[in-house]
Amino acid sequence: MTERSRGAKTASGGKAGGALSHVDASGRVRMVDVGGKAATTRVAVARGHIRVSPEALALVRSGAAAKGDPLQAARIAGILAAKRTAELIPLCHSIPLAHVEVDLRERDAGYDIEARVATTAQTGVEMEALTAVSAAALTVYDMIKAADRTMVIGDIRLVEKTGGRSGTYRAG
Repeated sequence: MTERSRGAKTASGGKAGGALSHVDASGRVRMVDVGGKAATTRVAVARGHIRVSPEALALVRSGAAAKGDPLQAARIAGILAAKRTAELIPLCHSIPLAHVEVDLRERDAGYDIEARVATTAQTGVEMEALTAVSAAALTVYDMIKAADRTMVIGDIRLVEKTGGRSGTYRAG
């Protein structure tokens, strides 16, 4: 068995040889067949950031945002988005989620957003964690855009995943 056939990882965390699991030998997009895989406990953590103007931050932090508390709305949006990832990302499997947690942490220039998603299933929850962070950031934007249209959402990335055949990944 070669390193490629065992799914060896590159330094960037991808499979050696650039093999894409959602593309068949003919180059056609496909949903990966996970039917033969064992259901295992899997956890993924994703993070991102939203940069917000000082004026808009003052509104949020004083509780004066016109639409209500954007942080609570963002947490709920992130959880809902994780639960509906398979409806948004065409080749994702619909999987039962055991836990979704979305946390927003104050920073001088906005908020860091982290989502932790867990399941016991035949496939991982990386996409659910990334989708949760994205939806939470977009919700903050929507809730305070009247006060700041210059907000920047970014740095959304997988920082950790555990479980499954490929084992543990932690961003460097």
